[in-house]
Amino acid sequence: MMVKRLARLSCQAWGLAVVFLASVSLLVMATACGGEEQAPGGTPTAAGSPSTTTLGTVTPAGTTAPSGAAPGITDTEILLGAEVILSGDLGAVFATVPKATAAYFKYVNETEGGVCGRKIVYKYEDNFDDPSRAVEVARKLVEQDKVFAMVGSLGDAPHPASWEYLNEKGVPDILVSAGGHRFGADPQGHPWTVQMIPSYTIEGTFFGQYISENLPGKTVAALWENDNVGIDGLAGLKKGLDPNKNQIVAEESYEYTAISISSQIANLSKSDAEVAVLLCTPGFASQAIKTADRMGWHPQWFIDYTSADDMMFQFVSPQLLEGAITFQALKLAAWRDDPAVAKHYELMQKYGGPAPTNFTVYAQTVGEVAVEVLKRSCDNLTREGLMDALESIQDFHTDLMLDDVTVSFSDDDHTGLQTGRMLRAGVDNGKGRFDYFGPLLEFQQ
Repeated sequence: MMVKRLARLSCQAWGLAVVFLASVSLLVMATACGGEEQAPGGTPTAAGSPSTTTLGTVTPAGTTAPSGAAPGITDTEILLGAEVILSGDLGAVFATVPKATAAYFKYVNETEGGVCGRKIVYKYEDNFDDPSRAVEVARKLVEQDKVFAMVGSLGDAPHPASWEYLNEKGVPDILVSAGGHRFGADPQGHPWTVQMIPSYTIEGTFFGQYISENLPGKTVAALWENDNVGIDGLAGLKKGLDPNKNQIVAEESYEYTAISISSQIANLSKSDAEVAVLLCTPGFASQAIKTADRMGWHPQWFIDYTSADDMMFQFVSPQLLEGAITFQALKLAAWRDDPAVAKHYELMQKYGGPAPTNFTVYAQTVGEVAVEVLKRSCDNLTREGLMDALESIQDFHTDLMLDDVTVSFSDDDHTGLQTGRMLRAGVDNGKGRFDYFGPLLEFQQ
């Protein structure tokens, strides 16, 4: 723990030195240019624009923070930030995540008076699923808006840029909704970043283990996206498969910017693989299944957990998706008779959240863990205190998690969800549904 603290403080010292040198340079430039000023972090998003959303009331001008308080902490508020995907091809789905987390924070503010005697203000900005934009908005949130911590930033493509910046500045970057294995696997090199969702390596490992235990002798094909989703997922798949029981007979990759993956599916179908693992985002997974059907190839499908939502039945017919296997750790939005899920519906409706889905259920758990971390840091409401509080969490469970699913953190483990169960797509009276089956799976490092 002491080594980690020194690492964090070293990052902070480095960041302060950079800020000091930058300030001197700007002063010289301002003098030379007649005193013109340039806003920090590039061009900030205009107030009230669709790409910026703030929950709560921003601290009025002139309000002072307590003596010695960390940035973003006043006597009445805790300011949290996030860079998330609100627009573009993935925005329609993933924008619901920060909106649902914001609704949960609003619920905590109105029913519990916030946390540590302060209301939570949650400000999230659109990273446009772009790395350069992600670091720009992270810089704005940290240097201009003065957030205390980043909570629930979202996106595998954009977050690699901002996590480097946040760790250099010593800003907590917690409960990240990005599945790249590195975001939770490097607590020494990136001590300020903590991942909430299972990494794609974890999921891929579960897929491989399941295939070798339940489908021995079956040949395997893999379609993978050439980024964290696919690269990490494929590494996990190969780790989990027993080569004495199953062989990968075909692999195809595609770029995130691709329009069509027909040629990749055609190549995979020629292998006549009996099992196909789609390490893809939902749009490409649905395209793959429909294309394979047209080609007459019907393997046992495994699909990434980002596709484990009833929305998939809007893109692929229940009949085509029937039997596909995926992975999850939380209760499903379809379980409206479950008390925790029923309360989630009420909370989303009353506090301005989006229509409930499996994504919003996950988003509420992000908010629940964040509130627990804040509660544990009330006596030391500093950035270092926040990280120490987070790393103290062991076997934390909320009512929206499956039985026996918990999250734990430590100074050498920065991934939250590492357990879950398999889901299988089915058809009920012509409508698609997902159902859990099998035992609880636990990831072993």
